[in-house]
Amino acid sequence: MRNPRQIFLDHLAQTSDYPLMLEIEKAEGLFLYTRSGKRYWDLISGIAVSNLGHRHPRVMQAIHEQLDAYTHVMVYGELIQGPQNALAQTLCKHLPPPLDNVYFVNSGTEATEGAIKLAKRYTGRYEIISARQAYHGSTQGALSLGEDSFSRAYRPLIPGIDKIWYGSYRDLDKITENTAAVILETIQGESGVISACAPYFQALREKCTQKGTLLILDEIQCGMGRTGSLWAFEQFGIVPDILLLAKSLGGGMPLGAFISSRELMQVFKNKPVLGHITTFGGHPVSCAAGKAAFDVLLEEKLSEKVEAKARLFREKLQHPKVIRLRQKGLLMALEVGSFDKVQKLIRKLEELGVLSDWFLYCDVAIRLAPPLIIEEEQIEEICALIQEALAYI
Repeated sequence: MRNPRQIFLDHLAQTSDYPLMLEIEKAEGLFLYTRSGKRYWDLISGIAVSNLGHRHPRVMQAIHEQLDAYTHVMVYGELIQGPQNALAQTLCKHLPPPLDNVYFVNSGTEATEGAIKLAKRYTGRYEIISARQAYHGSTQGALSLGEDSFSRAYRPLIPGIDKIWYGSYRDLDKITENTAAVILETIQGESGVISACAPYFQALREKCTQKGTLLILDEIQCGMGRTGSLWAFEQFGIVPDILLLAKSLGGGMPLGAFISSRELMQVFKNKPVLGHITTFGGHPVSCAAGKAAFDVLLEEKLSEKVEAKARLFREKLQHPKVIRLRQKGLLMALEVGSFDKVQKLIRKLEELGVLSDWFLYCDVAIRLAPPLIIEEEQIEEICALIQEALAYI
């Protein structure tokens, strides 16, 4: 039998010259296990996916029950499917007006694409404004919204995109009657956990309303309790016109959504009919898993426990080689000063059985985003390992 590592290199499309190459055999709770039996703390939650850790019993039960009922039956939007209904109703119950209409897709980048189409169709405008150093996905439209260094090789991009600096009041003057939508991450993730202030978001909301421009907030990475509130935008005193979710939404299964008002979503019904379609979006197994995961998040009040856990990380990660810890709840960027130090720290942590990561647009910090179920004694154990690794950079 061929070596699994060689099969991986020969037959799976590669995204870099230096993949981690850990051969995972099992995942449970906060841990990943390799074929050799080594255990790794998952400190990145599959990039903010596994809020409840891996294979949460309630999620697994929901998946098994739905598998026994049915899997895919029809393209999205034609048949009434219980798992879609249940998750959509629960999401809308916990969102402020006018966010009462859910369109399920398969991923975050698809949620972005759907939101762009919705904004253009509803407003009749074509200009979209996004932020510099943003990341909204890797398909052509979503990529057009992001950083030039990441998209340059795929030009020409979609037209009509203008860029502003996240948090810049001056740049709000770029929003005009020609702007269909402004799309921002509520907390910028790939730039290294950057957060603007509440007055900025309120000024942005007011400007968009004034110009008839839709405000799209991307909470694909920072939503679902990760920042200490169920939705990150709640901390800024505003409500978007369209909200993007994915990653942890599916409880470990592929699922995304863009959520808006029924008034806005109506435009997809005609001129043309089927204005946005997806075959597998809102897959019943993914929706069943997502509903179970969301129920656990609510019942165990996990978002309410985030700040105490975040505070413990701040206390335990003080070290002479740590320049700063940028943090919004359990979304953290541990800044150490250079990409070389980042790589050394990631490698040393891997040796110690801790899986961490870096950021696309911030090469001086490592990413820390543990599952929300992490307990305080586990935080202390992890921070001790990070302290040990810091001594080697």
